Amino acid sequence: MSTIILGIESSCDDTSAAIIKDGILLSNVIASQSVHEEYGGVVPELASRAHQQNIVPVVDTAIKRAGIEKSDLSAIAFTRGPGLLGSLLVGTSFAKGLSLGLRIPIVDVNHLHGHVLSHFIRREPNDIVPEYPFICLLISGGNSQIILVKNYNDMEVLGQTIDDAAGEAFDKCAKVMGLPYPGGPHIDRLAAEGDATRFKFSKPHIPELNYSFSGLKTSFLYTLRDAKKLDPDFIEKNKADLAASLQRTIIEILLDKLKKAVDLTGVKTVAIGGGVSANSGVRQAIADYCASRGLKAFIPERAFTTDNAAMVAIAGYYKYLAGDFCHYDAVPYARITI
Repeated sequence: MSTIILGIESSCDDTSAAIIKDGILLSNVIASQSVHEEYGGVVPELASRAHQQNIVPVVDTAIKRAGIEKSDLSAIAFTRGPGLLGSLLVGTSFAKGLSLGLRIPIVDVNHLHGHVLSHFIRREPNDIVPEYPFICLLISGGNSQIILVKNYNDMEVLGQTIDDAAGEAFDKCAKVMGLPYPGGPHIDRLAAEGDATRFKFSKPHIPELNYSFSGLKTSFLYTLRDAKKLDPDFIEKNKADLAASLQRTIIEILLDKLKKAVDLTGVKTVAIGGGVSANSGVRQAIADYCASRGLKAFIPERAFTTDNAAMVAIAGYYKYLAGDFCHYDAVPYARITI
């Protein structure tokens, strides 16, 4: 008998539902929220309201695209946290209600675990997935972590940011440049046209394998502030070079600690995940580094880098096979470590 998992993701501003059958992805539907663009960031109350509007049609569409019936589902996996509490509550409540109606179990998924396990999403049975153990560089708007992945349920954080995450650095610097939210993709686009050696920004000196991006952000802001005193049009004239130099610096910071982690653990496989793993420069830098060291590189499809239910469904699939179910008294959480 087949195992069919419905995954539900509602941790921030994307409502998503996906269906996985025996480990193979059948559908992955995402409804993004444009309402936040005019505010330059996600507004939690607006996000939760949008989830309420989107979750029923998104789940219905995912089931129809998968070519199954609700009665075929084996379990429902949902993101329990970390994330925005109001948004998480929508997905959690919907998963509980649907599971009670269908009389099937629910499986709670750690959002960060989902990003790590996105490399196990298969479209075809013969798709290659990582072998344990491997290192995953998890980089997003809220997290920058180096994780030693020993199994689907055994992950050790070797290092993480002590302040801003890489995605925050991209978005906050982009905002100062007058770029739309989210700023990361715009930085990536401009960087392809600029000179990455034009500007130099401060790099942190943080012990062990931890990260820090607040100093880089401050250095970037001071550079722009001082330059605008001399030329009010400085940013507009130098957008591409600023973007390229910023992106290069962030990548160098990320890779410096990643290389140390590889040397420390001796692993032969490196993966990346999270929203920033969609960045062209990051993807190329990881591929080049792994090629130079004879390491296997796993770089996710861009569709699986941002918040999506396919990663929730695959994480839930492994937990379901292990009989690791969730009780109905489970509540969402805003913050948690791996």
